[in-house]
Amino acid sequence: MTETAKTPVDFWFDPLCPWAWMTSRWMLEVEKVRPVEVRWHVMSLAVLNEPKMDELPEEYRELLTTAWGPVRVCIAAEQKHGSEVLGRLYTALGTRFHNQGLEKNRETIVAALEEAGLPAELADYADSDAYDTELRASHKEGIEMVGQDVGTPVIAVPGADGEQVAFFGPVVTPAPKGEDAAKLWDGTLLVASIPGFYEIKRTRTVGPIFD
Repeated sequence: MTETAKTPVDFWFDPLCPWAWMTSRWMLEVEKVRPVEVRWHVMSLAVLNEPKMDELPEEYRELLTTAWGPVRVCIAAEQKHGSEVLGRLYTALGTRFHNQGLEKNRETIVAALEEAGLPAELADYADSDAYDTELRASHKEGIEMVGQDVGTPVIAVPGADGEQVAFFGPVVTPAPKGEDAAKLWDGTLLVASIPGFYEIKRTRTVGPIFD
């Protein structure tokens, strides 16, 4: 199977979101069992929630203040080293944040950058707005496909006519593996092929399971 024959999937993530992390691990599994290529993009929970910050619980507002740093580092890495570095940087950050439960501080970010083969000085951008314009543009590209009333992740897949159809999710825990991952992917393509399909949802009764 050639690269050009693979189905493109655009995936927008904020490295702080545990649910996006679960979905991203599923997509990496899908790449093993279906001819799929994930193209990674950043979006920002901090940007998403800017218009309603005063309405949010204090605990969540505090979380959002820490959300700027990691996503700013991601967008800086993309701008300086190309979009192909985002996948491995996301894996390095997400493993530390979610699976290992490490602090979302400079030390953790530097370790992730080093694992991803990127310069440690990119961590300086956690406190810089140098690429906020590019961050907001990437966020806008993803969120405008699905609307402002959702969060991360956003995935865009080919619909019936070949045009991209975007969804929030799928939200799943733990991340399916093997044939289960393939079946969920096949189902995602199936619903994307139905014009006018928007949503299937139920209340979450289990938190993210990092395995």
